[in-house]
Amino acid sequence: MSARVDPQLLYEIKKYGPVSIEKCFNCGTCTATCPLSKNGETFPRRLIRYAQLGLKKPLMSSKELWLCYYCGECTETCPRQADPGEFMATARRYAIASYDPLGLAKVLYTSPVLSTIFLVFLTIAIGLVIYTSHGAMSTDSLKLFEFIPSAAVHNFGVGAMVIVALTGLMNMLNMIIQVRRDHIFMNTPGLRLNWLGALWDTIQEVFTQRRYQRDCEIGLNQLRWFLQKWFIHAAMLWGFLGLLAATALDFGLELLGIKPTGTWVPLWNPVRLLGTLAGLLLVYGVTMAMIRRLRRTDASSKYSTASDWVLLVLLWLTGASGFVLEVALYLPQPAAWAYWTLLFHISIAVELLLLLPYTKFAHVIYRTAALYFHFLKPVTETQIAKAGTD
Repeated sequence: MSARVDPQLLYEIKKYGPVSIEKCFNCGTCTATCPLSKNGETFPRRLIRYAQLGLKKPLMSSKELWLCYYCGECTETCPRQADPGEFMATARRYAIASYDPLGLAKVLYTSPVLSTIFLVFLTIAIGLVIYTSHGAMSTDSLKLFEFIPSAAVHNFGVGAMVIVALTGLMNMLNMIIQVRRDHIFMNTPGLRLNWLGALWDTIQEVFTQRRYQRDCEIGLNQLRWFLQKWFIHAAMLWGFLGLLAATALDFGLELLGIKPTGTWVPLWNPVRLLGTLAGLLLVYGVTMAMIRRLRRTDASSKYSTASDWVLLVLLWLTGASGFVLEVALYLPQPAAWAYWTLLFHISIAVELLLLLPYTKFAHVIYRTAALYFHFLKPVTETQIAKAGTD
């Protein structure tokens, strides 16, 4: 098979992060030390070689690019200080931009000034659009969703979710089409693949982080479980999904006529309890991730780009402003600042969702798809052996 060589590939990738793989002489130490590099998945060595040779299509079609959790073992053991771990992180940023036909991801990753201007403008624009539907600020009791009607928030949120679903699906299809070409079993005629088994394994990995916990925390087990990277990563994921579920349930209860959105309920109310616990997880995970980056505690937090901080800041502001609103509901007297906090909270939350396909948040899309391909194998061991000899 022939492959088109792009001599500018490595220079393009360098725009997305501090890549220094020109120092690499392909010794293979990174692959030997990587706890996830097994069963023929020889990364990061193979992906580094693709970048060095200008082989863009093989690089972009590799599911291994998304299987890496950046434990930093390869960077710490590299004899040439080529920092293969940071190359993998940078290549993922480049891939997200490559899958995006709109070009927005490239701006957000490569131009901190333009991306800052865009993010501020987007926040203000969302806030102004939402504010056009505002009502009165009640002074006798805190009635948040009379100031910003829940119907307007619901409609705006549904619109944002539709946009995210369409753009995210378009980008993910670009990724899947490319990865599918490189998937050996899907390109082997006559094999029966374990479609449902791969789906179940993917769901387990996404929600339990078992590979991250089991393999990528080697050497870090002396840390308490709540300080380990797998738990910090999982806390952000569980926290965000929990808040999303609590928000949906809250609006659902209003549609059923059970409880108006944003009104006082006891803290032990199931929906309120879910939102509180999820918010605690999210804020804890994001705060610990920020601390790790500020302290540069290991190889994976040595470098931080503006795009890394955009996601963390948006997540933290969403969680923190949500808690401020929750506190306001239990104050003895209504606070006028709570109404403006609500407007800010909604604006940031909607912005976070809208940018999902274009920021580091897109990992949730691409890593899930890559994990599915990773677990997609023939039904029987006999077929696996046969596929390997063909």
